Amino acid sequence: MFIEQAHRKDFNFALYLPIPLVFLVMMVLNYAAIKFLNINTEELLRQEVAKKGANRVFFDLIAPLAVGLILLLLYVKFIHKQTIRSLTTARKKVDWKRIFFAFGIWSAFTMAVTLFDYYSHPDNYVWNFKPVPFAILAALSIVLIPMQTSFEEYLFRGYLMQGIGVQTRSRLAALLITSIIFGLMHIANPEVDKMGYIIMIYYIGTGLFLGIITLMDDGMELALGFHAANNLITALLVTSDWTAFQTHSVLKEVSEPAMGLSVVLPVFIIFPILLFIFSKKYNWHNWKEKLTGKLELPTNDSINQTPSPHE
Repeated sequence: MFIEQAHRKDFNFALYLPIPLVFLVMMVLNYAAIKFLNINTEELLRQEVAKKGANRVFFDLIAPLAVGLILLLLYVKFIHKQTIRSLTTARKKVDWKRIFFAFGIWSAFTMAVTLFDYYSHPDNYVWNFKPVPFAILAALSIVLIPMQTSFEEYLFRGYLMQGIGVQTRSRLAALLITSIIFGLMHIANPEVDKMGYIIMIYYIGTGLFLGIITLMDDGMELALGFHAANNLITALLVTSDWTAFQTHSVLKEVSEPAMGLSVVLPVFIIFPILLFIFSKKYNWHNWKEKLTGKLELPTNDSINQTPSPHE
């Protein structure tokens, strides 16, 4: 089972705390600065883009998280003595077909919905495509966004879900705690200023969805593919003045965000449909046990022994 792979005889939850604590302290300080100094994040981003250029600002936002992925994986390998494979999946090897399936289905859906809205409400968009800046954006995005989204997945659905799960012996606690923290991580985003705290339903709901598919599938592959598609296609396809990603995308949305549908539709309609599709394709069963059952941990750390070379 996925969570149980972090269990060892010398398991020490204190070793799990430094990375998330540093990350969360940075998020809290950033949010506190925005609130106490009354910073308009939308205006601040606009000024930064005007001064540095959209691609430079994009790089500055994404690159630290890409570096964070490398540091996190090194920490897991050398401090926890855990293989990256066991942090990723309960399977004998990472299933890339699962990653690409989730990436493909969410990419296709995102593009279809965006194009439908573009042709249904053309006044809400302007053509933003410029070949050279877009080519630079595409190169940066293809390299950095999968690293950024993988950092978030490995931190929340891998590292913290396994650590909290083993410590509490509860799958439900691991699911809820990581989903709530994942949602709160986005609280300083300009979308929150624009749409209000109700958008936290979307962020926390997304965390729950990603946590559910990780637990049900005994691995992070589907979550890795979905998250990469969500950020990559959005960065390349459509931007606006009130989102965290200010990019040289193909389209720019100039309308005011529709708060109700953008929050309710994904969490309560689209994500359940995706859960149904994944469950049928991968033959999921025992939902209650996998999502809320108590962990039965082994009495030894054999599951974390150094793998053979072919793994």
